[in-house]
Amino acid sequence: MTNQQTIAFGILAITLLMFVWGRWRYDIVAVFALLAVVMTGLVPAKEAFLGFAHPAVITVAAVLIISRGLQNAGLVDAVVKAISPLRGHQNLQLAAQCVIIAVLSSFMNNVGALALMLPVALRNAYREEYPPGKVLMPLAFASLLGGLTTLIGTPPNIIVASFRAQQTGQPFGMFDFTPVGATVAVVGLAFLVVVGWRLLPLNGRKADAGPAFNIEEYIAEVEIPKGSKAVGLTVFELEELADDDVVIAGVVHDDRRRLIPAGRQRLLEGDVLVLRGDTDALKSMIDAAGLKLGGGERVGSKDLKSDDVDLVEAVVSPGSHLIGKTPISSRLRTLYGVNVIAIARLGRRIGGRLSQVQFHAGDVILLQGPRREMPDIIGRLECLPLAERSLGIGRQQRLALAGGLFVTAIALVVAGILPVQIAFTAVAAAMVATDIVRPTEAYTAIDWPVIVLLGAMFPVSAALEATGGANLIAEGILKVTDGLGVPWVILLLMVGTMTLSDVINNNATALLMAPIAITLASRLGVNSDPFLIAVALGASCAFITPIGHQSNALVMEPGGYRFGDYWRVGLPLEIIIIIVALPMILWVWTP
Repeated sequence: MTNQQTIAFGILAITLLMFVWGRWRYDIVAVFALLAVVMTGLVPAKEAFLGFAHPAVITVAAVLIISRGLQNAGLVDAVVKAISPLRGHQNLQLAAQCVIIAVLSSFMNNVGALALMLPVALRNAYREEYPPGKVLMPLAFASLLGGLTTLIGTPPNIIVASFRAQQTGQPFGMFDFTPVGATVAVVGLAFLVVVGWRLLPLNGRKADAGPAFNIEEYIAEVEIPKGSKAVGLTVFELEELADDDVVIAGVVHDDRRRLIPAGRQRLLEGDVLVLRGDTDALKSMIDAAGLKLGGGERVGSKDLKSDDVDLVEAVVSPGSHLIGKTPISSRLRTLYGVNVIAIARLGRRIGGRLSQVQFHAGDVILLQGPRREMPDIIGRLECLPLAERSLGIGRQQRLALAGGLFVTAIALVVAGILPVQIAFTAVAAAMVATDIVRPTEAYTAIDWPVIVLLGAMFPVSAALEATGGANLIAEGILKVTDGLGVPWVILLLMVGTMTLSDVINNNATALLMAPIAITLASRLGVNSDPFLIAVALGASCAFITPIGHQSNALVMEPGGYRFGDYWRVGLPLEIIIIIVALPMILWVWTP
């Protein structure tokens, strides 16, 4: 082993350990790996950032913008309406949702497709009172299976296609992955729908829709009598008397009701307040301020809504800036004009002092806010709305335009008129120009950590190949499979790629394993295509751990899963995929 190879393997080993450790985000680790190969002379300084201009990086960014455009145009809303007759049939709902998300993931970012269907699945689980965990892991796995079927279905396919282009001058086509990927997807979906969810430990994890959304017992109407300490205080000052554990959701003055009052609004004698808080906190405020409980009709959630104010349920997404913050520290009323009325976690409402509750990914929150602005506010909070939305005539026209642009791009790529990175960048630009995607939204739609990871790891991958490191690894694989034949080499390559993808980012896995696949094929003197297809498939089949793919991590909190739950479904699924995929690869792509 040469000095350069020793350095390359040392950098690679440290990088993999950092990926597995997870202390630093994967894009930060990738940047340090890039700096390491440049500073040690494995990659010339002038080539350090060429990876960010790589066609695969541009394609991934464009696909993410297009995914947002299809979402904005109402694609998923139309699909959800199509499955609405299945309400009340849990297994049919699961099957329909898995098929839909797999189809969406064939042409959209996997995580984006899952995020679009997640609110639908959660809403159905809560309303029909079955465990969210029954459907969320199968949906996450279905998003990965769907991505196997087309070039743009998942970044590893795009990455592998770019390596083929470097070797042969011709990348894989849009539907070159379909014969193997679609077969694997169909078999995998059948397993998930019929058997997979039954392997999950769902006992004791039932969604309890009633406590999650029934808030009437936590609402009180009080009056500010003469001599009350509340007279002259602002809304914020009165809430501080209960340590911010009570929300003043409305103020009635001179028979005029104002919901979500401004924090600096002064309270007057005779005002009637609508309060939201647990029993102890309400009693504490009433006693401290000398308030008088109102009489008459029972106060309920209807008293928190009006023509201009609505109550909306939303899910906190894994990327939301709310995570780790409380309703107070996030300053929701001050910055966004909304109140947090209730929080549900794992299907059960959280009682007690909401002001002290830190938001977790997957929490369902009930927000009170301005009706017209709520969709935009929920988007800015990086949450996912649970409410169904109507698909009006205007949105149908936008859907037709967005769909037409997308289909045109696919046709141009399939016909060989434009390369994929140009065609999809053009569609992304057209969606911005036609206001399907706002300019600021185009930037937020891009998963920048993935872009940085890809741009940084392409030179690292090149360094591994240039120093002969890929050749050394290939020699090791050939020694293990000596005399067993090409199918066994492909099998070992696919299993090794799957294993690596279960513990590090799937894009990084594809970048590291693709050069090894090409070297193996070269040493054996055979076609490299089946080896590259095996890498692409293995890199996207990360089912054993929640850290293997962002889709797996997205459902962990809302599904109530533990780390060890994933292998129960993921391990048999990976075994089935290997059994199905290997003969399909050998049949479709002759070595």
